[in-house]
Amino acid sequence: MALFLQRLIDGIGNGMLYGAVALALVLIYRATGMVNFAQGEMAMFCTFITWKLADHEFGLGLPIVAGIAGGVIFGFLFGAALERVVIRPFESADHLRQMIVTLGLFLAINALAAWIFTADTQRLASPFPSGALRLGGVSVSYHQLGVIAVLLVMALALRELFGRTRLGLAIRGASMNPESSRLLGVDVSRMLMIGWGLSAAIGALAGALVAPAVFVSPGMMQTLLLYGFAAAVLGGFDSAPGALVGGVMVGVVQAMVSGYVPAVGTQLQLATAFALILMVLLVRPQGLFGRVSVERV
Repeated sequence: MALFLQRLIDGIGNGMLYGAVALALVLIYRATGMVNFAQGEMAMFCTFITWKLADHEFGLGLPIVAGIAGGVIFGFLFGAALERVVIRPFESADHLRQMIVTLGLFLAINALAAWIFTADTQRLASPFPSGALRLGGVSVSYHQLGVIAVLLVMALALRELFGRTRLGLAIRGASMNPESSRLLGVDVSRMLMIGWGLSAAIGALAGALVAPAVFVSPGMMQTLLLYGFAAAVLGGFDSAPGALVGGVMVGVVQAMVSGYVPAVGTQLQLATAFALILMVLLVRPQGLFGRVSVERV
């Protein structure tokens, strides 16, 4: 029982990070109808900014919390700038061209990070205390508890933003019905730019929280992005709550399968995510919380 609970907690901790990446993907998809394959690399670049601000040997040596805050702020500006300069010219393009643009961003940001910073792995300190909380035979690190708490607060803050504020309602309106929003005086282009900025900021936070475990490198977010895609597909690409729930479900399934199925182990964990994506697409393509789109023909 203790082993089961340990794996469950580990799965929830990892799943919250997958859910954060999935939420960033969902925000962009809902705003522009675009699947952003560069989401992980954007988060990685922002994590390098956090490392540069907080590292005492190669950076400015700021407190880690200040470094993370700086990375998140940079992420917002970075995402908004990318939308304005790179994405907006392809706003009305077909999905294939949009996908190629984001794949090009993926390659460009990865190479840029290695050129500006380094291709070597770097260590980033955790913003939470070291050690773990032990309850019976279950051990939960303070980092895991902190990650879960921070991402829950972020989810609640986003819920308030999009459900109760004029800005959030304007962003939702611009993404769901841009023509009507324009008639109501909403600057749709500005709202979409803010949506990309929020998505990049969420990715920057997820990158900073996962970095103490995987270290900072140009490839640090690639596996996490795949799990994030699995979470978004499972929850539904048009459902923000579904992204978080899907992330937790992916994390728990990953932890249980790798722990209880010897044939999978740790080497085939990624295959679990791909299998989950295929199963959901075959059985319920819109995801668990997604809506079926109906078009008049």
